Amino acid sequence: MTRPRPIGPALAGAIDLSALKQPPPSPAAADSAAAVPGAVEVTEANFEAEVLARSNQVPVVVLLWTPRSPSSVQLAEVFAALAAQDGGTWAFARVNVDVVPQIAQAFGVQGVPTVVALAAGQPLSSFQGAQPPDELRRWVDSLLEATAGKLASGEEGEPEAVDPEVERARALIDAGDFDGALAAYQAILESTPNDEEAKGAVRRLTFEKRAGSHPEDAVARADAAPDDVAAAFAAADVEVQQWNLAAGFNRLIALVKRTAGDDRTAVRTRLIELFELFDPADPDVVAGRRNLANALY
Repeated sequence: MTRPRPIGPALAGAIDLSALKQPPPSPAAADSAAAVPGAVEVTEANFEAEVLARSNQVPVVVLLWTPRSPSSVQLAEVFAALAAQDGGTWAFARVNVDVVPQIAQAFGVQGVPTVVALAAGQPLSSFQGAQPPDELRRWVDSLLEATAGKLASGEEGEPEAVDPEVERARALIDAGDFDGALAAYQAILESTPNDEEAKGAVRRLTFEKRAGSHPEDAVARADAAPDDVAAAFAAADVEVQQWNLAAGFNRLIALVKRTAGDDRTAVRTRLIELFELFDPADPDVVAGRRNLANALY
């Protein structure tokens, strides 16, 4: 299963849905694909209620899909069946990227189908592409295990007060103004240096902005010049943005072994920055930190 990338309400990623540039489906095809009992169809109007707010009570599995993709339709059917089996212990929601591409953009989706699991308004895991039903079952079970006892289980409480500046930064992301959002979160950090949302958002937005500036052939350029530090940085960014964490991490770890002095320090620093984009318990991050330590010592 593909490793998760750093995504969430505080992240804006470049979207590449070029594979979807096909004629729209016929009404009959769209109707048949939409007939999946148990799946909530998400729009911009109900996204906050059906995904973000709902994820405070139970985990929400979001499928970003198109009715023109057979694997999307198959995933929808399997997830709907699993949700029915599990009796409301988690929720299943679908986002048709043909209809609401803005949500796909907010998630940083680069292809469909993409699946994202959220809890307490934050992403926990994601993957792209079709998966066997037994793998989906295990993935859902691990999601339920990871969130057991940590959500409100439907209990209503007083809504948490949100700082107006945080609300403004979030609104800028929703509006697609990622440079403005980055500046807003940086301003929050100046006044509140320990704000965890702002720190995470600045890391993620800075990474996405940098990664999106690299040439399409960044990986090939780095492969052709393996000792070029700048080229390796660009290639690692692209690989991590494409969810190939091991490749990006290992590229820089190999470079640590071949460099010294300031170059080695710069490579180590960049690796740590990339690690911090992800859950420290992610297996690729754990392996990357261990391999970096071995390379250094």
